[in-house]
Amino acid sequence: MTNQRTSAQEDHSANSSNSSNSGSTHPKSGRWLLFWLGMSGIAMVSATVGALLAVSLTSTPLMHTELSPDEAAVFDSDRMAGGGLRFSELTRPVNILLLGMSVLPPDVKNPPPDTQHLRYQPEINSFDGLSDVMLLLRFDPEKKKIVILSIPRDTRTEVEGHGVKKINAANVDGGPALTAKTVSHLLDGVAIDRYMRINVLGMGKLIDALGGVTVYVPKDMKYQDDSQHLYINLKAGKQHLNGDQALQLLRFRHDALGDIGRIQRQQMVMRALMDQSLNPTTVTQLPKILDVVKEHIDTNLTVEELMALAGFGVRTNRSNMHMLMVPGRFSEKREFNSSYWLPDKQHINSMLAQHFDLDKETQPQVANPASIRVAIQDSTGSRHPNLRPLISTLEKAGYRNIYVAKNWGEPLDVTHIVAQQGDDNSAESIRNTVGFGEVRVESTGNLGSDISIQVGKDWLQQRGVLR
Repeated sequence: MTNQRTSAQEDHSANSSNSSNSGSTHPKSGRWLLFWLGMSGIAMVSATVGALLAVSLTSTPLMHTELSPDEAAVFDSDRMAGGGLRFSELTRPVNILLLGMSVLPPDVKNPPPDTQHLRYQPEINSFDGLSDVMLLLRFDPEKKKIVILSIPRDTRTEVEGHGVKKINAANVDGGPALTAKTVSHLLDGVAIDRYMRINVLGMGKLIDALGGVTVYVPKDMKYQDDSQHLYINLKAGKQHLNGDQALQLLRFRHDALGDIGRIQRQQMVMRALMDQSLNPTTVTQLPKILDVVKEHIDTNLTVEELMALAGFGVRTNRSNMHMLMVPGRFSEKREFNSSYWLPDKQHINSMLAQHFDLDKETQPQVANPASIRVAIQDSTGSRHPNLRPLISTLEKAGYRNIYVAKNWGEPLDVTHIVAQQGDDNSAESIRNTVGFGEVRVESTGNLGSDISIQVGKDWLQQRGVLR
């Protein structure tokens, strides 16, 4: 951050010098403009600090769980943000474990009495039970990058003291501390600084507080579970969803990819929310938003630390927001009595080396084109696009494992070259080979690919088919 401020000061000095040399006829208006910009900045900071203090002093603590000394020691207690007026500046890379909870009365030891007479199982305001969503978020001010790693809830791994089971059970067995230890063990010892748990009731309120989300629903979704009062009814297409509708999209998992398809939709919603909500105005409103959802959040992050994370998010270029998923495969029926996501340790290690700095001596390299699995998905909106010229271009560049996968639902103006396994170097190499599109590090491509090319209308324009 120091270099950025120094550069800005140097630019300002140069501009001031140039202005004086050019004999500008409006020096006073320039000074007044700088004065008002400065006063606006001070007012924004003051308003944010005031709201921050109001939340800190009048609200209940965001941390609802009492961690024992041993449990607290699982998390890094070092300071992660600046002090004073620099409270919104992140000072080091941090890893945050985010758990989304969907809790029913049978999940807790003492369910609320007002739920016992009902003929269905309502969602309750609790943090016990299975983790419905698991994300590891890395905020890296050194690389000016945010990484979001989705961990499938059915991932088969060892939970300390409880044997090998699905990773989402760790919260039931030992709360956030045991879940953090389990995630760290799965991910080759990656450190976890803080945790946050938010339940379904809070997630809906949070999305509403952010003004909803505009997203493309990839297909018609209809599902009904009377026992849980869960009703999903969404039509395909781009639309603005309120909190309840967004939850329907996030929770739907009744298709061929099950929970993995749900993770892909979660990443779509997360990217849309970041694009729409990470701006200075939202940051100043964060204390107010927290006040709306604080009863549904359990975290060892302070309000000041949350402000620092949000402030860093505002300053991070969207192209430096990478969304990954723990590499692996579905288990087969003959392997286990239950269905699992079986993690691929080799691909996990290479992903962690590239995006979590676990092996800083290993320099990321572009893989041999012949070894890269390239999936091509039609997103042109055209009925019968001829993709053969694209395949030929890739083959001439040495790519041998190319296949056409199921069409991507959303028509795209610009082709997405998706680094499905997090290998953005190889994705950038393909982008240079074909000469169009934009690289995205996320897991919304074809599951069996290393790189997915979701071909948009720019491909048709390049070939002169669309003008």
